[in-house]
Amino acid sequence: MIYEVFRRERLGQPFEHAGSFPAADDRFAEVYARELYARRNESEALWIVPRREIRELDGFVEETDASYRRVDGYSLRLKLREARERAGNVQG
Repeated sequence: MIYEVFRRERLGQPFEHAGSFPAADDRFAEVYARELYARRNESEALWIVPRREIRELDGFVEETDASYRRVDGYSLRLKLREARERAGNVQG
């Protein structure tokens, strides 16, 4: 079975993917993870997860327009032009 390893280098930092390795079971995976990723105190904490337990989420549907939250998704120039056109139509 393949295990994925996530490690935290120092307290307060986020966990980051460190690598993967094959192991016969959870007990061996723990021993391998400690040996490969914590032997020299390079990790403050480890997570080991069987690869088959990791779930991928995809197919996100954008139900509302949240483009205003993203810099690349909000065109101020376009919004200003639309506002000017609406203001011109109201006055005329």
